[in-house]
Amino acid sequence: MLLFEKNNCFLQKEDYFCSTITEKSIFVTKSSLNIMAKSKLEYIWLDGNKPTQSLRSKTKIENNFSGKLEYLDMWSFDGSSTQQAEGGSSDCLLKPVYVCPDPARRDGYLVMCEVLNADGTPHVTNGRATIEDDDNDFWFGFEQEYFLWDPETNKPLGFPANGFPEPQGPYYCSVGAKNAYGREIIEEHMDLCIDAGLNIEGINAEVAAGQWEFQMFAKGAKQAGDEIWLGRYLLERLGEKYGVAINWHCKPLGELDWNGSGMHANFSNTALRTAGKQETYDVICQSFEPFVKEHIEVYGADNHMRLTGKHETASIHDFSYGVSDRGASIRIPIAVVEKGWKGWLEDRRPNSAADPYKVAARIIKTVKTAKI
Repeated sequence: MLLFEKNNCFLQKEDYFCSTITEKSIFVTKSSLNIMAKSKLEYIWLDGNKPTQSLRSKTKIENNFSGKLEYLDMWSFDGSSTQQAEGGSSDCLLKPVYVCPDPARRDGYLVMCEVLNADGTPHVTNGRATIEDDDNDFWFGFEQEYFLWDPETNKPLGFPANGFPEPQGPYYCSVGAKNAYGREIIEEHMDLCIDAGLNIEGINAEVAAGQWEFQMFAKGAKQAGDEIWLGRYLLERLGEKYGVAINWHCKPLGELDWNGSGMHANFSNTALRTAGKQETYDVICQSFEPFVKEHIEVYGADNHMRLTGKHETASIHDFSYGVSDRGASIRIPIAVVEKGWKGWLEDRRPNSAADPYKVAARIIKTVKTAKI
């Protein structure tokens, strides 16, 4: 790399400096000059907002950060400003649990954190700490739906300021400016996720105008939750750049004839991946029926608006399961049958604003009650 000196001043270019002395170039590294690299660590956590938690973050500058989780320090924040503590004793702790590069920042990293009380115990808002999957036997794939939202019209992208676009039908997996709105945002978000090292598995336009989806998969419930939250964070921050809000509400258009947004939870454990018989699937699916209330409690606010029995949903009051049935509470994918009853299940009830940590924790707890 060619480096140079100007007006007797060192000019930095990536990892090197150069000085011209008697017309000779001298190349030296930062380390030989004992210059410390500055890294921007974005500590990210979930607040105490009800009924739906929001993302919060702040930046910490560190010298010579290695990029490894074990070298990240605990940090703290004012919990009285995030609905997580009283003003008289407001310190909450941030425990780093996942780190990846921040592709939108030079020398940046994204640091997903759990929130702890001042004594080091998990905070009541810490859903990640409730997951019982220490051996990563449970694999999760979340299908995250959402709307790109125009703050000026207070409607989805593609909706005119006055009135509505054509009824839903042409928008799902659509191509072309007539039906696909905001693709440049979606494409950039996908690239950011890939560059961050997140295991994003795909994107597509959804059933309603301005509605989109991305999918994340991980072998381990905690990591799956980490990556969904980081995917959401990257999308929220990207929306700032374009002046577009991200609407995670499960039914932002109310009772109008437009699809709501979900976060379908595809999951498996060793029993499901190796079953080899329908009976195993029946027993596991049936184990969910006694716990409908407990699942709905953590499957996202206002889910009664979405789980109506219409628009590819089961009623919030019922429980059902079936092969290739998108109107069921739990769908058995046809691929499972074709592979000799080996694979996964899809719980279609979690909505788009649900906490993936709490969703995974409840699913794991229920599946462990199945007597197989």
